[in-house]
Amino acid sequence: MLDTPEAVVEALRENHDRPHGLPRTITAEELVEAAEQFEKPDVLVTALLELMTAYEFTGEHRKSPVVFARLLKLWDTAAESFSEWEAHQVFWRFKWVTTSLLQVPEVPLATVDGWIDRMRERYEAAEHGMQPVAAMRYHVAAHTGTGVVEAHELWATRPRTELSDCEACETRHLAVHRATSGDDAGALEEWRPVLEGAMSCTEEPQMSQARALLPLLRTGRTDEARSHHLTGYRRVRGNTGMQDEVGLHLEFCALSRNEGRGLEILAENRPLFEATGAPLARLGFLTGAEVLLARLVEDGHADTAVAGPPGRNWTVGELLAHVRSEADPLSAAFDARNGTSAVGDERRSRLSRRPLLDEPLPLGLRTSVTRAAAGVPAALPAPAAGPAVPEDFVALVREARRMANEGHPGDTRLWTRIAERLADGSATHDDRLGPEDLLRAELAEQRAFQLSQKGRDAESITELTQAAELFGRLGMPWHALSARSRAVAWSTRPGDGDADGASAGNADDDHASLDPDAIRADVDEVLREAERLKAEAPLTGENPGEGEAAAGVDVAVERVLAHLGVLYSCTFAAYQELLRQEPEPADSAVAWFEASARTLHTEAERLSVPHQVANARQFVADVAGRRGDLALAESQLRAALKDIEASERPWRGSRPRALLAQILIPNQGHAEATELLHRAIADAVRYDDADFPMAPTYALLGHAASHLGDFAGAVRHLSEGAARYDQEEAHNEAADLRLQLADVLARTGQQADAVAVLESVLSDEAAGSLHERLAAQARLTLARGLRELEEYLASAEEFLRLADTVAAWEEDREIHTLVAVESATTLAMADRWDAAGTAYERALAAHAEAPNPGLITQMMCEFARLTMLSRGPDGLETALDHLKQADAVRAAVPEGTEDFVPWYESGSVHYRRARVLAEAERFPEALAEAEAAIAAHEQGREQGEMPRAEAVRIAALIEGNGLGRFKEAIARLTTAAARCRKADLSEAAQILDALRQDYMAR
Repeated sequence: MLDTPEAVVEALRENHDRPHGLPRTITAEELVEAAEQFEKPDVLVTALLELMTAYEFTGEHRKSPVVFARLLKLWDTAAESFSEWEAHQVFWRFKWVTTSLLQVPEVPLATVDGWIDRMRERYEAAEHGMQPVAAMRYHVAAHTGTGVVEAHELWATRPRTELSDCEACETRHLAVHRATSGDDAGALEEWRPVLEGAMSCTEEPQMSQARALLPLLRTGRTDEARSHHLTGYRRVRGNTGMQDEVGLHLEFCALSRNEGRGLEILAENRPLFEATGAPLARLGFLTGAEVLLARLVEDGHADTAVAGPPGRNWTVGELLAHVRSEADPLSAAFDARNGTSAVGDERRSRLSRRPLLDEPLPLGLRTSVTRAAAGVPAALPAPAAGPAVPEDFVALVREARRMANEGHPGDTRLWTRIAERLADGSATHDDRLGPEDLLRAELAEQRAFQLSQKGRDAESITELTQAAELFGRLGMPWHALSARSRAVAWSTRPGDGDADGASAGNADDDHASLDPDAIRADVDEVLREAERLKAEAPLTGENPGEGEAAAGVDVAVERVLAHLGVLYSCTFAAYQELLRQEPEPADSAVAWFEASARTLHTEAERLSVPHQVANARQFVADVAGRRGDLALAESQLRAALKDIEASERPWRGSRPRALLAQILIPNQGHAEATELLHRAIADAVRYDDADFPMAPTYALLGHAASHLGDFAGAVRHLSEGAARYDQEEAHNEAADLRLQLADVLARTGQQADAVAVLESVLSDEAAGSLHERLAAQARLTLARGLRELEEYLASAEEFLRLADTVAAWEEDREIHTLVAVESATTLAMADRWDAAGTAYERALAAHAEAPNPGLITQMMCEFARLTMLSRGPDGLETALDHLKQADAVRAAVPEGTEDFVPWYESGSVHYRRARVLAEAERFPEALAEAEAAIAAHEQGREQGEMPRAEAVRIAALIEGNGLGRFKEAIARLTTAAARCRKADLSEAAQILDALRQDYMAR
């Protein structure tokens, strides 16, 4: 019941601890009503201030001035009811009222100016400095576009006062002024202390992060732009008091070519469409949304479904029209109120902006909307335009055949166009191209290749069989046999493979349906047929078949290439059989593979076809790499690259370069690997090799960059790799790469960025497509990341979700223990003690089933620490009880238990008990426990030196500060510091020396 002042004050305190939002605002309104019943207005003052805060931070700027008017009346009639802090707030919140009035176009500008005059009078009467008043004058000038330079000069040159905006917010205003004036570099330098975390407040850095995004993009600082988008958006997401900032993030997505990300932001912020309490901020949100939606319409996505105002379904085109219908009148209303075109000019300027990047900026996030086109980062060579696509159908087919004969990967696009034109009726077969069955056979081969790349080998084999039959009817036996040999080879492949070189990986598929004897028989039959053809017509170019003659090809070359293609396919079949038997293949499988690769190599050298020599080397290198013979693998791949150079087919170099980089990375060859991978990607783009495995190559490039200390590069490359896996709908591979990306971000101090990446991995849509174990790992990492950011409640929620998942893992009960422990500890950190107690008991039960004594004792020590932190000396007995339980767990561990270090666990419990007792000012007992901790860590010898030094530090603090025995503490610290220096623990020695110097100074 809220029938006493004390009850209302307690309710106000509880409400103040809630996050800003509608529930807090409604409660604040109710508490004002409750406070009105009391004769003394002191509680009402507190309630009105709380309500005004709720309005300010949820964007209810229409209501905020009304509340302040009541406060000002109470200030004038009952100033004694205001505490010192509340009195300060009266003057502080004059500024809030000014900015709130500017937000509402129905408020005349004269009223705003009049309010600033009242503020000046009040400040003068109270002898406050005028800098905050000048700041308000500047805000009006910046809003209206009138007298901006003069107003800025009057404000920026005045000294700050105790009522000035906080330094972080003032820095934002100064930086925005410079950015608006066209000085992006100067603005970013002004922003630096806020963006780097040296200044912060309730509104910062998130407001500055949103406003700095475009200056960062415009100045080429894309890595920083990515980071500030990831971390800044998390802070404003769904916040009705941050409409303008959400709009700026939407605009950033459009101008960095991340429209899919922008659509997801719209979906996460649908309630903002209905937030009307801050019209100027609402206009900023609507304008940012319009920039995004207009880009999508321009790119042909007007009919795409999009999240708009709740209550109906929207397409992009419909929502764009709706946003314009609301934003245009709102903008005009501000200009009418102000008597200038400043607001409309800014809106028109934003709407006229074009994307600032040629390719999407990799954000590292999973988005549900696939990028329209895969791009290459600006750091890589610009892609060539690709082969021209002739309009004339005969010329188109002839060019496709020419490129196919060269093995140029760009022919794929031409064959695709040929198939499209035949299908849509815009072209028909022309007798100048030879028999129609020849073109049908060629197209069947192309379909087979594309199906193979998608892992649809059964369909691919059907197409190859059809091609072989057509080539056979045309009198092209070598072509028929080549198609038939590929069908045999691809029937051996259980997963995705590479049809132009040894694959770099092997899928863990079920091989049971494959019959090695039958496959070997098919391969032997293909080889016998090849020998028969060679005997009938040696590879000299004589007696061309009907189709060969009609196609106008160099028959000698074509038959040689077909013959080597057959040998390649047979080697591929032997290679697949070897992989199926790894890690201990039969001697017969090894012999078959080695003989096949040797034959391919020998024949390719005899017939002077160096790119097939390179293919033989790649097979050998791949097998050698799998067996750990990296020296052989490296030498074969380097030789293969020389063969490719001799072949004058440079497009074939990308795959061996990527394989060589993969071999070099484990041997610390990161610098050369990076160069190889950049070249591989650049050549794949240059030669239009759409089938080159870009995603895993970018993953390798990210690893190499990370090892070289180029963490920004690692983030870019891992982000790009994940995005390309998204395009391939390889959700688990993309998620795994994002876990690696999050690890790089966390290790480089970008924990908030890492959390944003992990949240995207675990979005509702994504989580359903992930392997359960991978999703669990992502959730564990996310929970720990949130805890690192001190978002304890959100962290605990993730741990609890994870606990529900792992509870069903019967074969991994120890994971359940781990998660239960971390859930309990994090709930305690979040000050949710009832839930923490339940989780604590669950952890003990899990430990009984799957013991982890080190983890359990760590939890108990942490509960002791958190209990004292929460309850102070009142929690002493509870804290000591936790430590008593830790001793019992430790004592029950059998000697020799794996992963349990008795001396360390003993020292940790004594150390925590020392600190708990010291906080309760039971110093003699605390010192005894610290001594016990030191003695325990002594047993650890070298491994125990670091925790021993910390135990000494605590003992010295207890001895000096608690017991006043400074001489003894100094002696202890002197000895311990010398011991640390001897153990090469210079940082620990410095810490101990600093405390010793402090004691000596006393």
